[in-house]
Amino acid sequence: MNTPELHWFKSSYSDSNEPGDCVEVAATPATVHVRDSKAPAGPRLAVSADAWVEFLAGVR
Repeated sequence: MNTPELHWFKSSYSDSNEPGDCVEVAATPATVHVRDSKAPAGPRLAVSADAWVEFLAGVR
């Protein structure tokens, strides 16, 4: 999946000493995309915005 219009970012909780140990997230109005920062061209997960909000609430 090549989606150049997505703006990927890492969590502010990412360890800057280990830049490869993080996931990256790109949000659109309806979907949140997640990928491994060590393999940006690899598999990606896409979930609805509502599912992402529920996930974040569960990990807090």
